[in-house]
Amino acid sequence: MIIPTILSGGSGTRLWPLSRQLFPKQFLALADDSTMLQATVQRLAGLPLERPVFICNDEHRFIVAEQCREIDIEPLAVVLEPVGRNTAPAVAVAAMQALQRD
Repeated sequence: MIIPTILSGGSGTRLWPLSRQLFPKQFLALADDSTMLQATVQRLAGLPLERPVFICNDEHRFIVAEQCREIDIEPLAVVLEPVGRNTAPAVAVAAMQALQRD
């Protein structure tokens, strides 16, 4: 089964002052009532997929959990990055997580 992986890292400095380091753009509701993170997850509805895995930094773990709760999504896992290192390491961690579950 396919495990969707949602990368929700990033510092959010490009949309300042709306987004900030502790509350970056992926957690903002910009176009409607859903945040970018929630809209991404909602696009998966109806597809034959495993529950999503989220990768975020430690500072955002509670925001990710709250936003998932708001749309009734129970993550398969929330993987915490101790330090942001761009996309490649996050994708590698997601792949290792998937292999452990397989």
